[in-house]
Order: sequence, then structure tokens, then C-alpha cells
Amino acid sequence: MKRLLLSVVALSLCLAPAAWAKSRSGVVTVEVDLSKQETGKETSLWIPYAVSDRHQSVTDVRIAGDFASSAVYTDKANGTPILYAHWEKDAKSRKLTYSFSVDREEVQVRELQAKEPAWNRDDYAAYLKPTALGPIDGEVKKLADSITKGKRTVLEKAKAIYDWTCENMYRDPATVGCGKGDVCELLKKPGGKCTDISSVYVAVARAAGVPAREVFGVRLGKKAEEDVTTWQHCWVEVFIPGTGWVPTDPADVRKAMLVEKLELNDAKTREYREYFWGGIDPYRVQVASGRDVILNPPQAGAPLNTFGYPYAEVGTRALNWYEPNSFGYRILFKEK
Repeated sequence: MKRLLLSVVALSLCLAPAAWAKSRSGVVTVEVDLSKQETGKETSLWIPYAVSDRHQSVTDVRIAGDFASSAVYTDKANGTPILYAHWEKDAKSRKLTYSFSVDREEVQVRELQAKEPAWNRDDYAAYLKPTALGPIDGEVKKLADSITKGKRTVLEKAKAIYDWTCENMYRDPATVGCGKGDVCELLKKPGGKCTDISSVYVAVARAAGVPAREVFGVRLGKKAEEDVTTWQHCWVEVFIPGTGWVPTDPADVRKAMLVEKLELNDAKTREYREYFWGGIDPYRVQVASGRDVILNPPQAGAPLNTFGYPYAEVGTRALNWYEPNSFGYRILFKEK
């Protein structure tokens, strides 16, 4: 199954970026069935809730199920909308279906302001601080100083860190899910998946004084209908004074290199690197951001490292969101 999934992803990357569509539209459906979980305990479910922004239009939202109550909330620290549902302890069936239509655009920010205007770092303090698994001192700070030596502007530093990440990280298909993004461990063994690669970029950028943040989403299929249950993805946005937030995706550079068996000096690798510096494809929908997440309503367990997957608690026991079959969810895409 893992080999099949890798081949499906490979198909989506085998075309050069110039050949990709400029938009993608479809219906995303999240089906959750917690009925086989332990009975006799209250059950709570939190799902990242997609909303419209500059680059995606979310419409026709539908929520159905046999829950006792449900609502949409927002987490206080990151502003991520959350679909929450609750079942009482005597519930025999615990099902929910959440669907929405999305029209997603390709994002390309190519005209980056080279001359840096004055900007207030306090306005971006949230994107310059450490996280539980992303420190900005010690070895991370040393690395940041080394990469950005001689670089004066935020743009120069951000690009240098992007280049270093593309050249020194690599995609490890054995990584569970999208990876934990444990930056200190990744500096020892720089292999992982999208959250790992993005987290290293963000931590090093913040250590260098460059505001940066991870963005979490789900890939949209390229076929008419696809099961995208395990297609979660994480990329990066970096703030460039005078330009604004700029998307980058070094993780997809390394994924393309893996599935297409590319070397760093290959012409196609250079094409991917140029594309994903300031650009991202439309085959994704953004659903969340932030690390060390306290949900709303708050979960019983510890803050979530990331919130890109459905999260549920039976009593106070958290289900393993990396195992959708035992958890009881799937995510489907159908083009429109």
C-alpha cells in the first residue's frame, strides 16, 4: 500500500511546474465513524475547518451526524477554525460527515522587494518565537548564523535558508505521517517528511530574525475521484518586508527529487527549486496553522504538536490520528 501511495504522489509530480494547472476545484469530504471505539465514555472530535482566504474559496459546507452537539470554534493563538462535535457516554453510534466545495488557486509571488523598508518586529513576534520542538537558540542559532553570514536583509536570509534546506534536508518515506518536526533531532539526521523539512526551515528562519510559519493542509487529487486520507501536507510562509507573506515549499522540492530520482544539480531540480520559492501549486487546500495547539474547546491531553489531522478523545484517551483505519476516518476528493 505504501508503494502504491508513493506511486500516486509521483504521478502528481512527474510533470514540470510549468505544466500544472493554475487552479483546482472539487469537493472534500471527511467521514468519521467512532462507533467501534470504547463505549460508556463521552467522546469529543475536533477537525480542522477550511475557510475562504485570498487563494481559496470554500462554499457549500455540510455537516451531518448523530452527535449530541456540534459547533465551529476558533483556536485563540493561531486563529484556526475548528469543527467540534460531542457524543454523550451512552451513544451507541458516533458518526459525522463534513464536506465542502473548494476552488483553489495557484500562488505565485515573484516580485520580491529587494530594498528592505522599515518594519516593526513586534508586529511579527508570534512568528519569531520558539516552539516546543522548534528552539531558536543553541545549535539552531549557530546554524542560522552560519547560513546567513553576510546576508543583510530579511529576503537575503530567507532565501539562503531556503537554499540550505533544499540542499541539506531529504525526504524519508519511512517517516510516520508528515513527521513530528523535532528540529534538534532533525539536525542530527536531516531526513523526514513535509512537517520535518518545513519545521527546520521555520526554526532556522526565526533564529535568524526572519518571521516564518508552517501551514497545514490536505492535497487535492488530480483524478476525478481520489481517496486523500493520508495526503496531509505542510509548507511554509515567510514574511518579507515590503512584499508580505511569501509561500515556500522546500519539502515538495525534496519529494520531487525522491520520486523522480533527481540529483541536486539536475535541471529539473533547479526548476522545482525556483518554482517553490515564492510559489505553490493549486493541488492543496489550507486548513490550519500553528504549533503547540490548545484546541477550542480545550482537549484533555497535552497541546497538540500540530493540528493537520482529525483529533478525538474517548474519555480522556486520545486516538492515534496517524492511523485513520483504527481511528475511524477517511478523506475523499471529487472534482467538480
